[in-house]
Amino acid sequence: MKAWQHFKTITKHRMLVMRYCFKVGLYYQGLTHDLSKYSPTEFLVGAKYYQGDRSPNNAEREDTGMSKSWLHHKGRNKHHFEYWVDYGIHCDTVIEGVPMPRKYVAEMIMDRISASRVYLGKDYTDQAPYEYFVKGKDHLWFVHPKTLGQLEFLLKMLSVRGEDATLWYIRNRFLKGSKLPEYRNTGDERK
Repeated sequence: MKAWQHFKTITKHRMLVMRYCFKVGLYYQGLTHDLSKYSPTEFLVGAKYYQGDRSPNNAEREDTGMSKSWLHHKGRNKHHFEYWVDYGIHCDTVIEGVPMPRKYVAEMIMDRISASRVYLGKDYTDQAPYEYFVKGKDHLWFVHPKTLGQLEFLLKMLSVRGEDATLWYIRNRFLKGSKLPEYRNTGDERK
């Protein structure tokens, strides 16, 4: 039963991400998003720890101290900033984040919107992905500052301006290389 529920959850998530990716012109990424979740390494763990209202990877971590499923997933999916970590040469830490290409930042936004929609259901709002980001921001020291700034800007835009305006901006400005304006909390991210 948990395997079927997990299958339905990850498939629903994938279909949402696909729909959002298509809206911003990321067709290949929409089609291939999270395919590794169907591999035995990820699927079996997901089914075992399935709860329906959060990632099974967190339950696996709580049970075993780590998530083999997550280690497998982040190494194969470029829309996670953990994929974009390398050894640092001139830094205070052993590892450091490198800038993510914009198409993967955009896919990450689609992933966060979709995950929030799946896990929150009818309680979803356009503020939810930004609120989730803010809760964990202090732990993202390994993310490249440029990537972190792009992610925060786009999630804040989603929170303030809504889904339609943000998807339009991602497709017509962000993915075409436009410089991000400095965000000022005025309700208009283009100022």
